Amino acid sequence: MKIRLPWPGTLLNTLTVILGSALGLVLHQSLPAGLMDTALVGIGLVNLAMGVKMFMGSDSILMVAGAIVFGGVIGALCGITPGLDAAAETLRRSLGAEGDFNQGLVTASVLFCVGPMTLLGCVEDGLQGHSELLRIKSLLDGVASIFLAATLGAGVLASAAVVLIVQGAVTSMAKTLRPLVHDEVMQKQLTAVGGILILAIGLNLAKIAKIPTADYLPALVVAPAMLWASRRWRPA
Repeated sequence: MKIRLPWPGTLLNTLTVILGSALGLVLHQSLPAGLMDTALVGIGLVNLAMGVKMFMGSDSILMVAGAIVFGGVIGALCGITPGLDAAAETLRRSLGAEGDFNQGLVTASVLFCVGPMTLLGCVEDGLQGHSELLRIKSLLDGVASIFLAATLGAGVLASAAVVLIVQGAVTSMAKTLRPLVHDEVMQKQLTAVGGILILAIGLNLAKIAKIPTADYLPALVVAPAMLWASRRWRPA
């Protein structure tokens, strides 16, 4: 009898993040601090370019701006960043980790879980049992985790748990989320908002600014809500 593991794509993605982070931690111990800073800025610049590319696909910049602003306000009022920092600090102390653990955990979690491949791949995996997109994402995340862990430390390894939980949840809700996958305009708006979040990560890593990226996560919910509302109340 053939046994199929639940969330095969997500399990593979989690494993590649663990393996990549482990390799990165080995490098973290041997690379000079100055060299790690240079690598971190380089990763930030790549994220800047990626974020701009994702944002440019939007059909409505005004709606993306509204989602980011309102999402950021909601996140700030809910205290998302302080809450995540406190949780990350508790985890860091329990593990005895050092370095930029909190930044590594939050940065890697947002980077690995925000983007079109996460939604599309998980829904595909949940509905059809196909993991092609998540296999590609697994390879990309595995490579990225090497460099992130080499510069930010053990927090990147801890983000594997976030990948497992978030992508597992999305895969489990595949039937509910299917309309989002088949809505091209919705995909573009979500991708654009995700691009802004990736852009914020890039600015932080490149040490150009210090942005509480996690506060803007509610924008990923606000964006589809705004699009739905605009369609519902559009004049006939």
